[in-house]
Amino acid sequence: MRAMSVEINRRNFITISAGGAVLAALPAAPGWSKAAAAKLDYGVASIDPLYAVAYVALQKGFFGQENLDVNYLNTQSGPRTKQLLAASQIFVGTSGVSDAVALSIAGKQAKVVFGFDQRVPFANILIRKEDYDAGRIRSVKDLAGKSIAVTQPQAATWLMATYIATRSDIVDKTKILGLGDFATMLGALKSGRVDAAISTISMIDSAHQEGWGHTLFDVTDEAEWNKVFGGNVPGVGCYILGETVEKQADTVQAFVNAMSKAQGVLNASTAEQISDIIFKDYLGGYERPAILRALNVYKKGVWSQSNEITAESYNRLTGIMSQGKMYTDAELAKVPFENMIDMKFLAKAKRA
Repeated sequence: MRAMSVEINRRNFITISAGGAVLAALPAAPGWSKAAAAKLDYGVASIDPLYAVAYVALQKGFFGQENLDVNYLNTQSGPRTKQLLAASQIFVGTSGVSDAVALSIAGKQAKVVFGFDQRVPFANILIRKEDYDAGRIRSVKDLAGKSIAVTQPQAATWLMATYIATRSDIVDKTKILGLGDFATMLGALKSGRVDAAISTISMIDSAHQEGWGHTLFDVTDEAEWNKVFGGNVPGVGCYILGETVEKQADTVQAFVNAMSKAQGVLNASTAEQISDIIFKDYLGGYERPAILRALNVYKKGVWSQSNEITAESYNRLTGIMSQGKMYTDAELAKVPFENMIDMKFLAKAKRA
């Protein structure tokens, strides 16, 4: 699988309309006519099986069942997603929950209404297998005096590297280098320019398939994750401007209803069944075996089956971002859980 800075086949900027065709196919009940579908734009930060719940909602027509006409956009990055949302060019964005925090600190209050995962999926650390086999690097502590590649300083990848190194008491002894995109990071690690890299699931898959990679820190290892992070930490979610949540609550509810239905499909399906639903229309630029491997990893220990974000997990995220690592404690005090996370729509969707 390619790295998450995806070079997209057949679609540099995807716009897929879902819902209208489904509605057209449904017969109207006698004695009444259905209201026109509410149109909205939904931006997702990249193309990756991580976002399968969104693809399932689109492909299975769940938005149409909720009387929504959804245009799905590949917004290509977290920063671009939050910029489009801030400008009201999309109704809802999906990228890191930290992007919603950043947007709110910058003065555009956002609300996270749906969670995708329970662990940050790109917090893995990848090293060369030869270094592991030779005994040079066997634990995170062994990265003292060595280099870790990230995308750029202050980015989410930098934050994960800094936090994991801090927890292992080596942050002052480790070089954390911003190298650009994921493909460049992977190439630098393979060639020996750096000793380790913060890695996505797709980067790990590529290195393992080629036979040169070893995963030093694995987000799907529950014991290892909890030792460093202490429990669940939300990685990716759906977030909406606070003023939109207040003024268009019915539309927000319909959106969350559809996403909740899609999560039910993920929970009840195998990786092969999920791939059958979404591969052709949403992930066709990848190789299918790579998609299956990634879906199995996400099901194993990354995706949230409940989509809930708790105060405890949110506070872990802001704790990682605190003490000047990304924001001052004073800045983070402006974005407490009750201002940022709104799970009432999800709770209602589950009762329906």
